[in-house]
Amino acid sequence: MGGDLKSVRCPTCKKSFDWDTKPDSRPFCSERCRLIDLGDWLEEKHRIPEDTGSKAFLPPEDDQY
Repeated sequence: MGGDLKSVRCPTCKKSFDWDTKPDSRPFCSERCRLIDLGDWLEEKHRIPEDTGSKAFLPPEDDQY
């Protein structure tokens, strides 16, 4: 349990920071970077790729209308 600090890079601003010094905003270096990332998700700038395999569980489309 030494005093080794793990240096990581903020995914928003790319600034390096010590992991153990920012427990409330991890994995970001600050609350500001955390909120910027949240805003990007809300504005749909980030997306999770669609899994085309999950469509197999949907019922077939009914084209008889």
